[in-house]
Amino acid sequence: MKAALVIIFIVLLAGCGGNQSALEAHGPSAVALKDLIVLFTLLCFAIWLLVTGFLLWVLARRRAEPRQDQAAEQRMTVAVRASVAATVLVVAGLTVASFHATRSLNSGADDAVLVSVKGQQWWWQFTYKDATQASIFQAANELHIPVGKDVRLELESIDVIHSLWIPSLAGKLDLIPGRKNDLTLRADRPGTYRGQCAEFCGLQHGHMAFLVIAQDEGDYRQWAAAQAAPATEPSDAEAAAGKVVFMSKPCAACHTIRGTPAIGSSGPDLTHVGGRQTIGAGLLETTRGSLAAWIADPQTLKPGNNMPLVPLTSEELRQLSAYMEGLR
Repeated sequence: MKAALVIIFIVLLAGCGGNQSALEAHGPSAVALKDLIVLFTLLCFAIWLLVTGFLLWVLARRRAEPRQDQAAEQRMTVAVRASVAATVLVVAGLTVASFHATRSLNSGADDAVLVSVKGQQWWWQFTYKDATQASIFQAANELHIPVGKDVRLELESIDVIHSLWIPSLAGKLDLIPGRKNDLTLRADRPGTYRGQCAEFCGLQHGHMAFLVIAQDEGDYRQWAAAQAAPATEPSDAEAAAGKVVFMSKPCAACHTIRGTPAIGSSGPDLTHVGGRQTIGAGLLETTRGSLAAWIADPQTLKPGNNMPLVPLTSEELRQLSAYMEGLR
């Protein structure tokens, strides 16, 4: 019996770690929220022990004969008043602690990396900006940040309410149509952390994830410089033919590939799509096969998304997938 309880306990604790756990914090905001969770848990557990112990003590006492006991009534009055006072103090203390932890969500340095985040059904658009708010480049469903430096996210939604949550780095904050919210991130160590939309936003809400990749300063600068550059030219004949297919189909009307005539804005920027770890907002690992599968039938893989079915021959599909894979 004891062994079974230990196994169950270990299995339950297995869900408290990983790259999407609020209890495995790697940033100041996440640490503040983790401490708040621990405080709530320990305090509530202590109160539960006190109340349960008191009830057991009362049940264990011999029932006295029914009579008026003025001293007992006085003790009961004192106990009730003390309980009310303790409740007020506990609630007030937890409120102050919650307010203090919440303040860390939007506090940061003035020279923080600035990223505009737009949530939409069902993917994330990240626009990196300079100090003058001018756009430098865009990415989709993959946010790179430098380790040890504040990153300020400007959150907004273009359709329904979404909520950005990166449990290991910060608390969640809503993206509300017509309103901007700010959230500050900082990662204390390199790593890959998973983020997720935490507000139900429609059919594919569960498939609206993204990755946060925290890199050393040098690696981050190298990545940012590569992202700001235009798309690389195809390296072989098949990929070159795929570029021609892309420009001749509706793809170019919906997507941007910088350095080409494709300047669409309704879909993700594909300038460096082949270098991303996933496609479809975390749905599939980025491989040539998954790119081909997505292009061939996006509605089967992610029903309800805004990408239409584009008629392609098998040869055009091979060429197009080769071109997409080469965009790094």
